[in-house]
Amino acid sequence: MRFGFRKPSIKRSLSARTKGQVTRAVKRELVPGYGKKGMGALHPKKAVYNKVYHKTTFGFGDLFGKK
Repeated sequence: MRFGFRKPSIKRSLSARTKGQVTRAVKRELVPGYGKKGMGALHPKKAVYNKVYHKTTFGFGDLFGKK
């Protein structure tokens, strides 16, 4: 588990903004419940890990109020 600053990756950031955005849009249309609040209950171990990770780390965008 990481604590503190997450090292920025330009390659991953660009991928998330382009391919990732398209992939999520397609999944939202095809998969019922995808991206909906409360779906973490299907994978409780992963949901707990993600919640702790996002509360204990911060990235470059968090420093400047970018989401």
